[in-house]
Amino acid sequence: MRSHFRSTATLLLAALLSSTVYAQDGGKVQDDLTEAGIKAYFPGQDGYLNASQPFNLRFTPEPVAVAYPTTALQVSEIVKIGHRAGIPVTARSGGHSYIAAGLGSQSHENLVIDLSHLNTITYNESTHIAVIGPGNRLGPVAVKLNEHGRGIPHGSCAYVGIGGHAAFAGYGFASRMWGLTIDTILSVEAVLANGTITTASETQHPDLFWALRGAAPSFGLITSYTIQTFPVPSSGLIFSYAWTFNTTYAATAILHLQSRIRTLPILGEFSCQIVLTPGPVVGEINLSLSGGWYGPPDELDSVIAPFLEDLPPRRDESVGGGSWIESVENLAGGSLDTSAPGGTDVFYAKSLILTQESGGFTNESALAFARYLANEGKEWGSFWFLQVELYGGPNSAIADVPGNATAFAWRDALFTIQLYVSSPGQGVPYPDAGVDLFNGMADSITDNSPEGTVFGAYTNYVEDQLEDWQTRYYSDHYPRLQQIKKEVDPDNTFRFLTSVELPRDVIY
Repeated sequence: MRSHFRSTATLLLAALLSSTVYAQDGGKVQDDLTEAGIKAYFPGQDGYLNASQPFNLRFTPEPVAVAYPTTALQVSEIVKIGHRAGIPVTARSGGHSYIAAGLGSQSHENLVIDLSHLNTITYNESTHIAVIGPGNRLGPVAVKLNEHGRGIPHGSCAYVGIGGHAAFAGYGFASRMWGLTIDTILSVEAVLANGTITTASETQHPDLFWALRGAAPSFGLITSYTIQTFPVPSSGLIFSYAWTFNTTYAATAILHLQSRIRTLPILGEFSCQIVLTPGPVVGEINLSLSGGWYGPPDELDSVIAPFLEDLPPRRDESVGGGSWIESVENLAGGSLDTSAPGGTDVFYAKSLILTQESGGFTNESALAFARYLANEGKEWGSFWFLQVELYGGPNSAIADVPGNATAFAWRDALFTIQLYVSSPGQGVPYPDAGVDLFNGMADSITDNSPEGTVFGAYTNYVEDQLEDWQTRYYSDHYPRLQQIKKEVDPDNTFRFLTSVELPRDVIY
């Protein structure tokens, strides 16, 4: 009992000393930012609660400050201030991190650098190269580039910031045609942990450039991307075909669509995903096949026909779009305007990557997956969705890039599955049952796949309770990332829940 009391007292004293130290550091950070003339919000000030609000309200971060630089030099100064104080420094671009990583998640010690004012876009008509600030959201980026008849691969949500999106990979319906967002990056301007402003490319600091394309926030704060753009296709059609299935039909449909993907000579201009949502009753699932076609419009019917044959009549279908930018608007829900404040949610999300080598779903895993969704999934009291996104298949530009070319480790991905479940009634705290539900969904696949099957996960669908995240996100790239971390951030200034760790031989 006495030993337990001493242990408890020691922990309480450590916590008290820690809070005192961070209170002192917070005061010093406030003084330094004020002296530097950098706009920032601090705890207790008007505007702080809004500045520190996450997209996912499951998290309640309380950073020591949220700073708003307008130049790379100011970013550098803020990083130096955080480094001197010995506190974690994180960056926020669009603020859509699923775990509020840019705000420090549940931390009360982070210095947050909001990059929203670094939002310029310049375009060179002769080289077709764009320089894009990390504070831009995907909607305005698409609109601006389209004015020049150009585009890049990126996600569908207009409000997502390109800074974080491109930091980890950047997938969208155009990715089978053009690759991931990171594959378009020619160079970056970044601020390192010591405040140095540097340029990284294939020829300048190539190891750093490698790490910044797939794991950027652990190594530096990117203040601009130099990106190679693409001529937009003459048209873009967004299609959706929907069914309601029982478990047997749902599993059969998943395997049927997977078979077509693996055996048909599909073009890079074709992309698709399987979307799964709760069915009307226990034992049923809503399943839709949606995607984009960027080839000749009159060829869509012949391209999609093999996917639809042998399936029951559809309960709904639609084809929309027209021009490239109209297809981007369609995916964004009808508008690329991000001038109004973005929304929030209370949710848990996770991901699972099925590789081409593994073959994707097996008969057993598809049936177990469908049964779990139709039964346990329906009994859950709130909305959820799953997107089985096509990364691989014939003629995929994602797979054309060598596996070791960037820090993104899953060039062999066939499907990336995003799992997303909201809290009932948007209530907080988030119920543990929601986490258990989604772990069960993922386990229904992994537990019913051949022993030794390798699964990955996607860092832009990051979760905070994935035990083996180092391997799931970065695979065998992780040791190299740790060595680069040791070289450029030996004090672990850029740290958050899933930041790359220093090697064990480094004590900071």
